[in-house]
Amino acid sequence: MDQIKVLLSIFAVLVIRDPFREATATTTTQTTTTTRPPVRKPCSALTSCDSCLTNVSCLWCQTNNTCTDYPVFYLIPPSSVCKLSQARWGVCWVNFEALIIAMAVVSGVLLVAISVCCCCCCCCRRRRSTRLDPDEEQYARRREEITQRADERREQRKTKHDQIRKKYGLIPDSDHPYSKFENE
Repeated sequence: MDQIKVLLSIFAVLVIRDPFREATATTTTQTTTTTRPPVRKPCSALTSCDSCLTNVSCLWCQTNNTCTDYPVFYLIPPSSVCKLSQARWGVCWVNFEALIIAMAVVSGVLLVAISVCCCCCCCCRRRRSTRLDPDEEQYARRREEITQRADERREQRKTKHDQIRKKYGLIPDSDHPYSKFENE
């Protein structure tokens, strides 16, 4: 889990740039200090990849070495602005195509890891529920002993009743001395 957090933080540092990276301009008067927001140059005025990508709203195109405004209406910049293999955003050494692939792989790995964790938790819970705890085992043993004793008592009653039936001739038996003589 810690490795995932480290990878995500590295990924966040590479992809998401700090909008307040430029130094803030401060003016000092005799009594107060005021901080003004940094004055940003338009993206078209920037000429290098590093200076272009310091502004989060800019996109560097490697084919014609131009800095353009990121098309915010599109999640992925269209090919009319710049080809994905040549577009840079966030850092100069990663193209947009590789960035999309890396994000897809990381999100896929996260989804698989989450689903595996959920499945493992469900299977462990099922195993625990099928296993009897000591109280339930003791209860099951008692119940089994009670049924065994009941079966033994039932057998004893049956044999006793059979003896009484034999005695009074209710069960035809050849060993009984007072049985009726039948002609063959």
